[in-house]
Amino acid sequence: MAGFQKIVLLLVVILVAVSVLVFSINNQMAVSLNFLFFETQPRGVAVWLILGFIFGILLGVVLTLLATVRVSVSRRQLRKRLDKAERALEQSRTPDDRAI
Repeated sequence: MAGFQKIVLLLVVILVAVSVLVFSINNQMAVSLNFLFFETQPRGVAVWLILGFIFGILLGVVLTLLATVRVSVSRRQLRKRLDKAERALEQSRTPDDRAI
């Protein structure tokens, strides 16, 4: 089953690569992007799209990393609170309760 998944993944990657190649060949017209007070140098449409995809991927990685760090910190704090509560419970038990 793992071999089949690798083959399917390889086919998808090849399909995407061929699609990008065909798109970049068919869209070689140079365009410039206008922002509020800034205009870029003319580049091919494919260049702008690839840069947009790269920016989106990097933004997604950064946001995922921030969320992971936040969850990790929260998890660590909760683990400390749990350990403290377990110690307090253990100390509050009577000797008869500890035998159980």
